[in-house]
Amino acid sequence: MYSRLSEYHGQHLIPPMLNKILERWTGEPKKTVYLLINKYGLPNDASWTKITWYNNGPWKRTVVHLHTVPHNTPTPHLDYLAQTIDYKVPVQFFDDLAKFDGSLYPDRTAGEATAKCDQEAANFMALNLMNDIITGKRTVEDARHAAVEIEKAFRLKGQSSPYTTGFLFPKQSHTADPDVAYF
Repeated sequence: MYSRLSEYHGQHLIPPMLNKILERWTGEPKKTVYLLINKYGLPNDASWTKITWYNNGPWKRTVVHLHTVPHNTPTPHLDYLAQTIDYKVPVQFFDDLAKFDGSLYPDRTAGEATAKCDQEAANFMALNLMNDIITGKRTVEDARHAAVEIEKAFRLKGQSSPYTTGFLFPKQSHTADPDVAYF
């Protein structure tokens, strides 16, 4: 089922340029690209170092990065899957969120929050726990402890949690904060 120009993956015909890009990719990032193609369809954008979907499922943006970053919390893994939602993170929580998870990136101006991990389930969990911190449901320490327990169940026992399967808070919109012009 292969041609010289394109390759089928699942139900999707992979365009020649994407094929050429993915020939250079290896390991988990490459596997994740194919998993996401099967789940969300072909990406909207691809370069030699990242592949991007826009408005895929619950996500505003999903980016798979070729280059990985080691991350040890709550267990050693590589971060390369960044997923973004519209979310207005109050400025007073930026420090707490950095203490909770160094791979959680609030963007005040764009009105976005991005989680970067190795699995979509872990990104759901990080953003759900972020919301728990912001809404006062959990402290940073409690959220870190919950992340350990949820990840243990997910990674070691294959048990899902509501925290890993979707968002436990309403979708936000109009979250951008262009700040105030001073001149």
